[in-house]
Amino acid sequence: MSEPSNKPLLDKIRLPADLRRLPAVRLAQLARELRQETIDVVSVTGGHLGAGLGVVELTIALHYVFDTPRDRLIWDVGHQCYPHKILTGRRDRIRTLRQGGGLSGFTRRTESEYDPFGAAHASTSISAGLGMAVARDLTGKKHHVVCVIGDGALSAGMAYEAMNNAGTGHSRLIVILNDNDMSIAPPVGAMSAYLARLISGRTYVRLHDLWKQIGRRLPRRIEQMIGRGFEHGLGYITGGTLFEELGFDYIGPIDGHNLNHLLPVLKNVRDNERGPTLVHVVTKKGKGYPPAEASDDKYHGVVKFDVATGAQAKGKAQAPSYTKVFAESLIKEARKDTKIVAITAAMPAGTGLDLFAREFPERCFDVGIAEQHAVTFAAGLAAEGMKPFAAIYSTFLQRAYDQVVHDVAIQKLPVRFAIDRAGLVGADGPTHAGSFDVAYLACLPDFVVMAAADEAELVHMVATAAAIGDRPSAFRYPRGEGTGAALPAEGKPLEIGRGRIVREGNAVALLSFGARLPECLAAADELAGHGLSATVADARFAKPLDRDLVLRLARDHEVLVTIEEGAVGGFSSHVLELLAREGALDHGLKLRPMVLPDVFIEQDSPAAMYARAGLDARAIVATVLAALGRKADARLLAGRRA
Repeated sequence: MSEPSNKPLLDKIRLPADLRRLPAVRLAQLARELRQETIDVVSVTGGHLGAGLGVVELTIALHYVFDTPRDRLIWDVGHQCYPHKILTGRRDRIRTLRQGGGLSGFTRRTESEYDPFGAAHASTSISAGLGMAVARDLTGKKHHVVCVIGDGALSAGMAYEAMNNAGTGHSRLIVILNDNDMSIAPPVGAMSAYLARLISGRTYVRLHDLWKQIGRRLPRRIEQMIGRGFEHGLGYITGGTLFEELGFDYIGPIDGHNLNHLLPVLKNVRDNERGPTLVHVVTKKGKGYPPAEASDDKYHGVVKFDVATGAQAKGKAQAPSYTKVFAESLIKEARKDTKIVAITAAMPAGTGLDLFAREFPERCFDVGIAEQHAVTFAAGLAAEGMKPFAAIYSTFLQRAYDQVVHDVAIQKLPVRFAIDRAGLVGADGPTHAGSFDVAYLACLPDFVVMAAADEAELVHMVATAAAIGDRPSAFRYPRGEGTGAALPAEGKPLEIGRGRIVREGNAVALLSFGARLPECLAAADELAGHGLSATVADARFAKPLDRDLVLRLARDHEVLVTIEEGAVGGFSSHVLELLAREGALDHGLKLRPMVLPDVFIEQDSPAAMYARAGLDARAIVATVLAALGRKADARLLAGRRA
């Protein structure tokens, strides 16, 4: 029986091969359906909306023109990949997006053969694509490699490093510049579309190659003069001088929402046997959904929302977020000290520095997706007596580790690192988890490393960092709401390297570093039911350690458990080293470190992720009972075994 004629086109598309069987005239209808499906999905799951809406036509055109998955299609960052996932065999699971056991919110190699390279951090696509293109050439294969990178990701040096490398070689690589903020493109219209088709066509390519052959017969100086004049003249017409200088053939700009412009250009680029080529496509974030188009951030990241109104579902907050507490605390410190400045790497809202910028616009610097530059920029500010706070997610600070070591730590410059998103972060999964910063910072000489147990402690740590003027420092805090702790009117600098006792006991000591303190207190309550009196301590500092506190806990308790939201090699390792050096392990102390397990934990709710990691109250109790040789409920041990 034939399908009814009114059946939506999208229902007929399971894989890109189905898409390629459609006549081109039907693709505009498919784009409308795909855009609506994307809106409906994200309204249920939350996630990144605006970027995906902006590339609907481009996604269709790429899968229509190129033979995916044989041809490799690499999406930079992955914020825009939801339409791609819908078209590549994952529509039946798309409403599990960013949920436990569901689809990742980013591209992922283990999820689909249509995701040849996983990404969730910006500016990796061209480097990865060039590697794939060279591997293809070395193995004698013929498929295409296509990278899609947004103009925002071009603010990172890695993208230019990759383009510079690609431009010096001869491997065929196609880069699609998705310019969705009009930050590069001149006005787009019929003339620019015509020029793009002309420049990408076989006739132009052959003439261009013929000119190169003729030029080689001329004296080198004349060849260079004429060649540069030709390329610069073309660049002034199309806007592509920068990319031509990097060794790319530049085509564009073209309207990324007009399939009549996209399809012929992409086909020309596909069919021309050239070296690296860049196609400049202009799109609009949030395209086709008025609330997203009207939003300042183009609905970049959203929670569940009402499709009809665009209103996002906001649960009633029980406490202010750690990010907001940090920002407001920094503002208070900056009012008292004109040398305090703030730096973000393209995350002003995510780090709370948009609030700081409203009050101190001349003292807040957004350097773009350029964490390496952000750190060394902060070092330069510190070298001249300013007090820079570099607010960077833990997972993104990893990108600038050499600068932290070479430009900050070795020179002992007092840069203050405000490390947001410490620990497990929920729906964004392992690519955004703040798992490693304690391990990679606390090993550096003269570095002060702190972790806030609650939002009140965070206020004091901001003040502490502001007061440290002779060495670098860092304080980490989690994503999401605080504990509801009463906030002090103003922060008071803490004594460096001094923790605190939160609850006194005599049998078991729970030494927490960071925001697992409430779980430690809950575990202490449960241990009391087992007849075990527990001391609960908040270390506050991983470096310098509170030597007296650690040795006291080891001396006065049979069991000492350390708990942290970080990987092995962090706080617990420093405690173990101190106790071993001091001989405190020679007298029967039962020391049990609790850290994140040696796996990347998949996305889920933060509570579920910490349970799986074995870092909740139940797992703490199980660890204590096991250390004492008592039989624990099997359910208590399940998380640790996972």
